[in-house]
Amino acid sequence: MSLDHLAEQQLTRINVMQPWLGEEEVAAVSEVLRSGWVAQGPRVAEFEAAFAASQQVAHAVALSSCTTALHLALVVAGVGPGDEVVVPSFSFVATTNAPTYVGATPVFADVDPVTGNLTAATIATVVTPRTRAVIAVDQGGVPLDLRAIRAWCDPLGITVVEDAACAAGSTAHGRPTGSEAEIATWSFHPRKLLTTGEGGMLTTSRADWAARARRLREHAMSVSAADRHASLLAPPESFDEVGFNFRMTDLQAAVGLVQLGRLPEMVARRRELAARYADAVAAMPGLRLVGDPAWGTTNYQSCWLEVLPEHPMDREQMMEHLAAAGISARRGIMAAHRQPAHADRPHVPLPVTERLTDATLVLPLFHQMTDAEHQRVCDALASAWRP
Repeated sequence: MSLDHLAEQQLTRINVMQPWLGEEEVAAVSEVLRSGWVAQGPRVAEFEAAFAASQQVAHAVALSSCTTALHLALVVAGVGPGDEVVVPSFSFVATTNAPTYVGATPVFADVDPVTGNLTAATIATVVTPRTRAVIAVDQGGVPLDLRAIRAWCDPLGITVVEDAACAAGSTAHGRPTGSEAEIATWSFHPRKLLTTGEGGMLTTSRADWAARARRLREHAMSVSAADRHASLLAPPESFDEVGFNFRMTDLQAAVGLVQLGRLPEMVARRRELAARYADAVAAMPGLRLVGDPAWGTTNYQSCWLEVLPEHPMDREQMMEHLAAAGISARRGIMAAHRQPAHADRPHVPLPVTERLTDATLVLPLFHQMTDAEHQRVCDALASAWRP
C-alpha cells in the first residue's frame, strides 16, 4: 500500500465513536475558570441534582469515574472480605476489579445470548451462602431486566448494584435505566454518550448510602470541602474512617450539565442510525445486530454485531475487511475471566460469554455520523458476501 493511499485512507477514516462536544461546553468551562472555583463545588452539586432528576432517582453522588462509583457502591452496601459478588465476565474488567478492591471475591456468571446481560437464571447458577451482592451490567446500553433480577435477589438479602456505565438515555419498563435500582453507577468516559472527559456517578434510593458516599469521596471528612471554603472561619474537621479521593471537579460537571441537555437528541440520533443498520443487516444472512429487549430501549452506546457461523467471514476477518475500507470497528465486549489478572479464578462454564466475546464487533456509531459515512459501513458489510 502506497504512502499516498495510506494518507487518503487516514483522511477518510470512519471512527467507531466520537464525543459530541461544541462551543456550549467550551463556554461552560470558561465560566467555571473565571469563577475561580474549579474543584468540587457548586457545579458538581448542580450536576448531581440535574442527573438525579433526569434519571428519576432520589440521590446522585458525582465521582471521578464509574470504577470508583462501583468501589463506593460495594463499600456503602457493606460488602467486604469473605463475601462473594456475582459479576458477568462479559464486561469491561472494572466490573470484576471492583469486588477485589473491598476484599471480596468476584464470581463469574454467564449472560443472556441475545442481550449480553445477566439474568436471574444465570445468577442463580452461581449463588452460594457467601453471596452478598450482584453487579449487573446494562451491557453496551442494552437495559437488563432489573425487576426480574431484584425479585430473585432481594428476598435473599443480596444487594443488586446496577452497573449502568453505558446506559444513560436507555429505558426499562418505561422509565429511565437505573431508576428502579437501590444503587447504580454511571460512566462519563468519552466512549459514552454523556461525557465529562473522565467522571462517574453513583445513584441510590437510600439517603444513608448517599450521605456516606459523599463523605467517603473526599477522605471521609466530617465537613465537606465546599462547606469549609464557604465559611469565613472554617470549622474543624475529623476523619472517622478511611476514605478516598474520588471527587469530580466543577470543570467536569460544567461539561456534564451541557451534555445532559444534549442527551435526548443524542439518543434519538443514535437510534435512528442503528435502525438503518438493522434494516441493512436484516438482508445479510449470518449477521445479528443487537436491539431492544422486550422490557426497554437501548441508547446504542455500543452498536454491536454478532458474526454467526454461517457467515463467510469470522469476526477477525470482518474487522480486517472493514479496516480495508477505512472503517474502524472494535472487537466486542471482553471476557474478564480470560484476562491474566483473573484467569486463575475458578468459574462455571461460560459458553455464551465466550461465544459473544469471540464473535461480536462494535460498528461505528456517533452523533455526527453522516448519511454517506453510514452508507459506507453498510456497503462494506454487504460486500463481505461478494466473491
